Amino acid sequence: MRILITNDDGVHAKGISVLKKIASKLSDDIWICAPEAEQSASSRSVSLHNPVRIKQYGEKTFSVSGTPTDSVIIALSELLNKHKPDLLLSGVNRGQNLAEDVSFSGTIAAALQGMQMGIPSIALSLARGFQGEKSLPWDTAEMHGSKLILDLYKHGWCSRSILSINFPDVPAKNVKGIKITKQGTRDFQMSGVEKRSYPRGGDYYWLTYGAGRSNPPEGTDLRAIYDGYISITPIHTNLTNTSEIKVLKKKFLNSK
Repeated sequence: MRILITNDDGVHAKGISVLKKIASKLSDDIWICAPEAEQSASSRSVSLHNPVRIKQYGEKTFSVSGTPTDSVIIALSELLNKHKPDLLLSGVNRGQNLAEDVSFSGTIAAALQGMQMGIPSIALSLARGFQGEKSLPWDTAEMHGSKLILDLYKHGWCSRSILSINFPDVPAKNVKGIKITKQGTRDFQMSGVEKRSYPRGGDYYWLTYGAGRSNPPEGTDLRAIYDGYISITPIHTNLTNTSEIKVLKKKFLNSK
């Protein structure tokens, strides 16, 4: 099996080395192509107005001077164009990708690009800030990741979807199990703005994004992570609100 690894935290991030260990239990043909620098929250951004440069670190390890989506496009169109990978793994992200997070996550975006280009793709993220752990339990992803990925790959899933795996921020031995979930919705605003002043006058701003618990229903990705379970959520690119179509048709077209 040929596996392509990418992420949005950058080619030198801890999560990508953890993911390589996970993938090494499944294959000895592992390729890495990831952003040269951190690209968190870059969503599906593509570098259309700047050249993208490739840097090689080893026989099968590369970085690009762009986004996670750029990395996947370069890898599949140039580096591996003659022998496509059988599986794309994106992560392991340093932090959860739950609920609204998925719409701007570079980790999710890389997997979506792989799916769009015909490669079965999985995004992996490790939650933080919920259980009071002082350091991220990377061993949780490493211990549970390989078997989970192999089982999913053998079973298969819809070719127009990716799978988003979130590991809870608990020690590996404390994981309660696995839940198949839907994308949740938080009941509070995560985004914020900090206004600061330059010493010589004038203001500047830091955009913030804080962690915290909401009160989600059973069956959501949020609830699974809060309760110490691994969450697996199938995600696709169709953002149509189908229930609203009938409402709009009735209102504007007098159609049932």
